[in-house]
Amino acid sequence: MTQHSGLCQSRARGPAQGKLVGAMKSPLKFDVTELLRSQGTDALPEHRVQTGPAPERIGVEMIGIPEGTEVKVDATLTPLGSGVLVDADVTGTLSGECARCLAELHPELDLHVSQVFSADESFVSGDEAEEEDRGSGDEVPEIKDGILDLLQTVIDEAGLSLPFAPTCEEGCDVDAPDGVTTGVSGEEERVDPRWSGLEKFL
Repeated sequence: MTQHSGLCQSRARGPAQGKLVGAMKSPLKFDVTELLRSQGTDALPEHRVQTGPAPERIGVEMIGIPEGTEVKVDATLTPLGSGVLVDADVTGTLSGECARCLAELHPELDLHVSQVFSADESFVSGDEAEEEDRGSGDEVPEIKDGILDLLQTVIDEAGLSLPFAPTCEEGCDVDAPDGVTTGVSGEEERVDPRWSGLEKFL
């Protein structure tokens, strides 16, 4: 077992685990310097498990993982020559509020992401990226100084997976005022008296 930038790692034969320390404290960052150097039979997938604080809030407006909350990343890193494929499960505790009754919500987050990272601009097409393609959102994320960062990939996936209007899993425990419906299934709907005279025609 070797030590790289304060991160405990092991080669592809079993997961390395531990909390991050030092400059690279985000659990979503992985040092792949040695992995990119591996060739032939040495180019084996590595399984790494990292735990640490979320570097920024991850989620949507009503619910997300707050910055600094502990996040666990269980990842398999597969070398692809001058690129790396990352398959990772990201878990943590969400914090938000019910869109219906405003009660606090703290469900568990369990996201899976799969992303290819490039250490070379010609990794995908064989040619350097065209200037007009830069910033289009279609380019492959880059590995910078031997470090790949899953943060944006996880943020994007969370935005697609989390509900924009989360509600209590067991239903809201609130009493609705007279004449007001909560929209909860099973409740009797009150008819507006202005329309009661038309019921016989319906």
